[in-house]
Amino acid sequence: MEQMSITSAQYIQFGGEDSGIAATIAGIIMSVPLDPANRHYQAIQEWVAEGNTIEEAD
Repeated sequence: MEQMSITSAQYIQFGGEDSGIAATIAGIIMSVPLDPANRHYQAIQEWVAEGNTIEEAD
């Protein structure tokens, strides 16, 4: 998979549950579903494995 430039990630909540991730990827703010089949979600998981952290929802 091509390396995506992720600069931030924060969980999004709906009804008190994490429902997605707001991430800045290649300078674009995206809403990424919590779906292991989603390529952006996969890239965020790789980013986390490299030592980065997804921020908790506000």
